[in-house]
Amino acid sequence: MLERERGSQAESAFLRSFSRGDLTLAELTVEDTDRMAELVDTYADLRLGGVDASVVAIAERLNVAAVATLIGVLSPEDGRSYEYALGRATASGRRLAVMA
Repeated sequence: MLERERGSQAESAFLRSFSRGDLTLAELTVEDTDRMAELVDTYADLRLGGVDASVVAIAERLNVAAVATLIGVLSPEDGRSYEYALGRATASGRRLAVMA
């Protein structure tokens, strides 16, 4: 998606950010996949796929309070971007917000 929207140089820079230590990879656990299935069922009307659900599940487990997508989610009805809140409350009491 990044390559399509911003080009190959942006994508390669993003990928290199892991080896520089700017970003950290998080492993997916079996428990995460159970949560992913729950999220996909709960938010079926948003057509939340496995990739998006994995980001939410991992963020919940790591107690990350906010996640921003690179590209907004579009409503099929009106084509506008929108925000939606998913997930369980974090330790700080805030909910995980996926920004579209």
